[in-house]
Amino acid sequence: MFIRARLGLSILALLLSTAAVSAQQISPSSQPGDGKIYLDIVVTPKSGPPVSGLQQQDFTLLDDKVPRTITSFQALGGSQAPIEVILVVDAINSPYESVSYVRGEIDKFLRADGGRLAHPTALALLTDKGLQTQEGFSSDGNALSALLDQSSVGLRTIRRSSGYYGAAERYQLSIDALHQLTAREVPRPGRKVILWVSPGWPLLSGPGTELGSKQLQELFADIVSLSTQLRQARITLYSIDPQGTTDFASAAYYKQFLKGIRESSKAQPGDLELQVLATQSGGLALSLSNDVAAGLNECLADTEAYYEISFDPPPADKRDEYHHLEIRLSKGGLTARTRQGYYAQPSPHQ
Repeated sequence: MFIRARLGLSILALLLSTAAVSAQQISPSSQPGDGKIYLDIVVTPKSGPPVSGLQQQDFTLLDDKVPRTITSFQALGGSQAPIEVILVVDAINSPYESVSYVRGEIDKFLRADGGRLAHPTALALLTDKGLQTQEGFSSDGNALSALLDQSSVGLRTIRRSSGYYGAAERYQLSIDALHQLTAREVPRPGRKVILWVSPGWPLLSGPGTELGSKQLQELFADIVSLSTQLRQARITLYSIDPQGTTDFASAAYYKQFLKGIRESSKAQPGDLELQVLATQSGGLALSLSNDVAAGLNECLADTEAYYEISFDPPPADKRDEYHHLEIRLSKGGLTARTRQGYYAQPSPHQ
């Protein structure tokens, strides 16, 4: 295991150098619009659908435990909410034999309710040739299903001999695909939901996976870049594992990487795992069932009632300064789920 992990990380280190340059090229250099940070918040009870009917005074926003003034507030939800959905079929991290099952489940989801989708939706397919993304959005699930039927997924060309069974290359292809999607969505207004159907990306973290100082800095730069892109694009990311699992310990392993990374020396490849990014964005990481259609519906239930707030972030004392966010509610028995943090930058005049 140690030798395999070291092999995977040595290849990952080479890929990180290219990824860091790519991330710098496509990462926005400043906050769009008025410079405020916008958060989309889903409030849920212990069980049941999202809660509607709350008011601004029911919310308290803490930024690194410091209360911040909420500068705008909207209660939104339903088919009229300004939301676009991107549905990603991950064919490089799912076993080839399960891809046809996934397509069948997505077909069931798209054709439900006569093919009438609640929100404009686009399809994306990730293969070892890269990410293929549909141009434009459609609310016609039947048309999208027909489009999916026309797409083809060939046998993977990433071989077992390709570094820790191709894990490092699959990891980087996955990260690059998410960068590509977020960069495309940054200029588009409104909230976006990405539903990523995948068992997750290779977890190249653990004993024997230490990186050097330069690789840690490159990895941290990618963490900051991707976190910033997701926030600026107003993307909530969801992970739906099409294989399902009864191994609760394995399914929850990603949770040890959820804490925001404040310095490069603490960075690990696991900090960019799909389930980690989904949870940090305010989305869900579903892994205990292989009912993909039900999982997609569970994720989209978050759009039935949610709250948009904004606040003015304070200038940072240093570059890439991490701030942890927390929402507290005045009403008991409720939980607020939103983006867990952001990276702030110094004022240009500092």
